[in-house]
Amino acid sequence: MISNKLVLGFIGNGKSTNRYHLPFVFQRKDKFIVKTIYNPHIHHDVWEKIDGVHYSENLDDLLLDDEIDMVVVCTTQQYHYQYTKMVLEAGKHCLCEKPFMETYAQAEEIFALAQSKGLYCSPYQNRRYDSDFLTVQKVIESGKLGELLELEMHFDYYRPEIPEKTDHFDPAMSYLYGHGCHTLDQVISYFGKPDMIHYDVRQLLGTGRMNDYFDLDLYYGTLKVSVKSSYFRIKARPSFIVYGKKGMFEKCDKDRQEEHLKLFYMPNHDDFGKDLPEHYGVLTYYDEKGVYHEEKVPSEQGDYARVYDDIYSCIVEGKEQVIQPWQTLLQMQILETGVKGLK
Repeated sequence: MISNKLVLGFIGNGKSTNRYHLPFVFQRKDKFIVKTIYNPHIHHDVWEKIDGVHYSENLDDLLLDDEIDMVVVCTTQQYHYQYTKMVLEAGKHCLCEKPFMETYAQAEEIFALAQSKGLYCSPYQNRRYDSDFLTVQKVIESGKLGELLELEMHFDYYRPEIPEKTDHFDPAMSYLYGHGCHTLDQVISYFGKPDMIHYDVRQLLGTGRMNDYFDLDLYYGTLKVSVKSSYFRIKARPSFIVYGKKGMFEKCDKDRQEEHLKLFYMPNHDDFGKDLPEHYGVLTYYDEKGVYHEEKVPSEQGDYARVYDDIYSCIVEGKEQVIQPWQTLLQMQILETGVKGLK
């Protein structure tokens, strides 16, 4: 550490590093220093270089640098296991993009290695800090819905060109792996391990093609949580719908951080990622006197930098790791099981 700040290195210099990590790390300059970014073809990168950061094509500049405390792996998933293992073996903490690994066995091995060396390791589950998900939690915890009965969460696109141009099936490149890693983590982080899971994972274009649809039902006693996604939804379903014995909450619009990042409108703006009133969800319920209410709920503020706050608290302040290994292992088990019968 330098001046009580964790020193970071990054493997990969693409969209993940420059859009989903660095803008948030630089909002926490009191906690983190970005020293080195490694990419095997650094001179072909399209992203503008950042002043004060060392760019290298030599991985040893990360792994053998005693000043670097943690390495963030921001490559495509087929390299996650390889690089994460190298980072841990070099004695450095590791944060890895998601999907975390390609298999449960790989994830189990990685966590065992991290534990044996006393190192932090987790996937980058930034979607825990989505505005819509945080707002749903606020509504549930208000008690206005009463006992929860059903929760539906959707992650829809209309991007038929993606499955249509894919002519083979690869489990790690499936839609369930690519997007279930967001929504399933949200479910597991809030509700824990389900009693039972029903899987409906499809290849809408036929066998030998990409998995482009999934609908998973996770049961927690009387509560059913449905996680649904499709590449063929010309109009997306609401982000969240929650039903309880006393009412319901519907949040149509997703967290806006990604929308702003794609426009290169970064977190240094005060209104970054903030919902406007037209994005607010609607809460409908009967109160304890039987009076009917329908009202808009101001959205909670999403902030992906909170993942880094959690990491700092764990490594530097000795607090419990927020993204728990058992949660990631459970997610990997669900992902593997979901695509098991596809070819």
